[in-house]
Amino acid sequence: MPPSHRVVIAVFPDVDLLDVTGPAEVFALANRQTRGGARYEVRLAGPAAGEVRTSAGVRLLADLSFDEVGPRVDTLLVPGAVDLTEAGPVARVDQSVVAWVRATAPHARRVASVCVGAHVLAAAGLLDGRTATTHWSTAAQLAADHPAVTVDPDPIFVRTDRGRLWTGAGISACLDLALALVAEDRGEDVALAVARQLVMYLRRQGGQSQFSVPLSRPATSRRDIDELRLWIADHLDADLSAGALAARMCLSERHFARVFKKETGASPAAYVEAARVEAARRLLETTDVPLDEVARESGLGSVETLHRALRRTLATTPAAYRRRFRAKAA
Repeated sequence: MPPSHRVVIAVFPDVDLLDVTGPAEVFALANRQTRGGARYEVRLAGPAAGEVRTSAGVRLLADLSFDEVGPRVDTLLVPGAVDLTEAGPVARVDQSVVAWVRATAPHARRVASVCVGAHVLAAAGLLDGRTATTHWSTAAQLAADHPAVTVDPDPIFVRTDRGRLWTGAGISACLDLALALVAEDRGEDVALAVARQLVMYLRRQGGQSQFSVPLSRPATSRRDIDELRLWIADHLDADLSAGALAARMCLSERHFARVFKKETGASPAAYVEAARVEAARRLLETTDVPLDEVARESGLGSVETLHRALRRTLATTPAAYRRRFRAKAA
């Protein structure tokens, strides 16, 4: 049997269900995609072993009590819970969970929070002097409660402490965070294969905004348009002019442009540029390849076009973007 990569996910009353099951599913799919090497062994740990009621009313079973976890933890994953008030959601911070995280974190190779789980890490003192993110709705609370933490409510996830400490944004961003952990462990190809199994159009990187991700559009009413969107993402260096895409769809260019705009809310040219900018951002965030290679691989063609596209869509330059977000991953 191959060795195991032990992932321990904290669970407690009213924990957000997706914060637990989303990452667990990503790790399970990663196991299916790889043969040999360390496999993910996911265990749920709670104040006591046994049944735990989540915020969705669905019950989970904790495999272990906190006291039974022991020191052998590769990845410690801390989800969150919220209380709904008239003023909006307030992150719940259970001091028994905080105490266990504070005691367990020094023995873990990697610690990550999901959504408002960042409040637990902060209360445990793990985020002092560091940049962190959380769900946008509780970012102000995190900043007010923990002034020693630099709270950035925009990114999908933030990686600090030489890759040992991760904080993630809310809800579906748990999938992006878990995929990033898989990419670090198994490589980008495995993470991409898992994203495809999850039918995710794009595996979003940490520097991307929680709000302004151009490709996070819902499925359309036409399967052929959805298939075309997937094809575009896989062929960014191809001829993606409206004429070429219309020919691929066996439609006139005028009719294709009208249908595409109706289904996606964007013109073909705007959609393609958004896809290419997203690819350029991933390369700038995760690699040190020269700008001409970034331009070529993202389909933007030239460094000049890369500069123009980033200035127009992000009001920044490729070098400035890389300094900001590549530094967070360093």
